[in-house]
Amino acid sequence: MEPDAAVSSPEDRPKPQWSEGSSSGLHYGSFVNSLSSLTPREPEKEGISPRSAKIAVAVLCYINLLNYMERYTIAGVLLNIQKFFDIQDSTAALLQTVFICSFLLLAPLFGYLGDRYNRKYIMIGGLSVWLVTAAASSFVTESLFWLLMLLRGMVGIGEASYSTIAPTIIGDLFTGAQRSLVICVFYIFIPIGSGLGYITGAGIATLTGDWRWALRITPIMGVVGLVLLVLLCPNPPRGAAETHGEGVTGRTSYLEDVKYLLRNKSYVWSTLGVTATAFLTGALAFWTPTFLSRAQVAQNLRPVCEKEPCNPIDSYIFGAVTVVTGILGGCLGTGFSRRFRDKVPNVDPVICAVGLLGSAPCLFVVIFVASVSIPTTYVFIFLSEVLISLNWAVMADILLYVVIPTRRSTAEALQITVGHLLGDAGSPYLVGAMSDAITRSQLETPFWSFQSLKFSLLICPFIGVIGGLFFFMAALYITEDKEAALRLVGDPGPQQDPSPEPHLELSSQVI
Repeated sequence: MEPDAAVSSPEDRPKPQWSEGSSSGLHYGSFVNSLSSLTPREPEKEGISPRSAKIAVAVLCYINLLNYMERYTIAGVLLNIQKFFDIQDSTAALLQTVFICSFLLLAPLFGYLGDRYNRKYIMIGGLSVWLVTAAASSFVTESLFWLLMLLRGMVGIGEASYSTIAPTIIGDLFTGAQRSLVICVFYIFIPIGSGLGYITGAGIATLTGDWRWALRITPIMGVVGLVLLVLLCPNPPRGAAETHGEGVTGRTSYLEDVKYLLRNKSYVWSTLGVTATAFLTGALAFWTPTFLSRAQVAQNLRPVCEKEPCNPIDSYIFGAVTVVTGILGGCLGTGFSRRFRDKVPNVDPVICAVGLLGSAPCLFVVIFVASVSIPTTYVFIFLSEVLISLNWAVMADILLYVVIPTRRSTAEALQITVGHLLGDAGSPYLVGAMSDAITRSQLETPFWSFQSLKFSLLICPFIGVIGGLFFFMAALYITEDKEAALRLVGDPGPQQDPSPEPHLELSSQVI
């Protein structure tokens, strides 16, 4: 049985079973354990207490909430931004694309650093950059749209440092069923933050009459998060959860880490599934409020927005739906995982596959019913978002238990890079560009503007089906890969032929 937490007193910790020359005999490369790592260097330090671990998770959840609030505040005031800068759909979508591109390009760098250096300091530096650039973007004038895009790109630098590292710290504080529960709580704040981003963005813009004030709220709240991160978040030893607080260190190159991950089949297939999920959610999150607003204009339920501030009601409702469905779907996904994991070892990727496949027909209904009934559209938006939200925590948990601790930051970074590069970095722009192209085929009218966006969104359910198939492929390999990772950090098993690969050591030292 896996321990439920990484925290325990020194006298309670079992003595390490690892010895010189032992090898796990894993398919993805073996590691020789150094005898020197088992020799006491100094009196053992007390582990991180359960109370401190829970406080750290609360801080990380708060910052995760702010990350996604800031990311989707732009979508909540998109109509205002388009009127302010006088830009079309494809140009407006560049705001999200530029942000995601910088986010994904820097993720591998932070993944490399996160597996080798003090993760807390890296997050503090990244969050500081995020606060400054996010606040600065609210002061851009209407003639400097290029500067707004540049600052949005710099915001991605800060978020890349946090998103690649925070889940690995949670993975080193908890394990087993407790880790699944904590990861669920952490990732539930993605849809909660996204939903609150729409609501606060639209609400502040309406209250102040200036959309730029909407971009200043999360940086103000982020200062509190930065202080809490400095004071309350630890940097636990890598692998502490699986080794009763001892931790492991691995002397490996970045190329060796990447090769290991590419040979891990369940990691590769689940990363492709994550990519499809990112494509789907990125396009829907950015365009749904605008799509719903245009649908009501097409039905003559609302006048065309001629100048800012535009009617924010769709951002309010969609934001509230996103919050509720995120909590409900995240809890259901984790609940199904914990209930059936003992009976169905590969249940996690199956849950993700069912969620994406089930969302596809709901999205078709959303797209085609919007021109007839807005209430019915919201019902199917609710259903589709619940099904997609089944995946959030489960996807993250898969990575943590199929990848060894010393390579988790790299694994997170590569998954983020691939997921965003082929997913939500391009999906908002692709939908916007398709919408502009369709609009130009006829005389532009409010009805045709809605129709063009409707037809361009049809790509989303097809991507959902493809993503479901990727997760079914991951289900074929995940049991073997999970057992391989557990053997390496828990019980190495019988000695086999030594391999000249790098050492993996038990260690109580933190870089």
